[in-house]
Amino acid sequence: MILAFDTYYFEDSAKTVCIQFEEWTDSTVTHTYEETLSGIEEYKSGEFYKRELPCILSLLKQIDLSTCEAIVIDGFVVLDDEQNPGLGDYLHTSLEGKIPVIGVAKNNYSKIQEYQREIFRGDSQKALHITAKGIDIDQAAGFIQSMTGQYRIPDLLKKVDGIGRGNV
Repeated sequence: MILAFDTYYFEDSAKTVCIQFEEWTDSTVTHTYEETLSGIEEYKSGEFYKRELPCILSLLKQIDLSTCEAIVIDGFVVLDDEQNPGLGDYLHTSLEGKIPVIGVAKNNYSKIQEYQREIFRGDSQKALHITAKGIDIDQAAGFIQSMTGQYRIPDLLKKVDGIGRGNV
């Protein structure tokens, strides 16, 4: 199984959503998990993980991870070529390195050359920025490239985002 997470913030609360699917090329979700937490920390530049990591870890408690192949997050795993940790690296460490984490970022806020891959999907001229921990970066980029959908954002990643925003 593969898990994809997204968190949507409102006031001092956060709604975290996780979808489960079985293969990278799947078009259907096999399970959806959701949780809303209150008392969420304010965003601090360079410390985003402190805001989102507790939300993901809390929701993960609902999921049997014994057959989890990978976790996909909206954001960066590492922040630069010195591999300073981003949200995904902190998640990977929290999971004791047992599950690969793939970050899919829509905007390139980082200064990464070596530890990032840009992929282009559909007719989009705007890249998705892929980072990873616990899996080869080229393999991770290939998995995201292979996901179903004719547009820049794979359909299932669009779906998890929509659920979090209440659009699905």
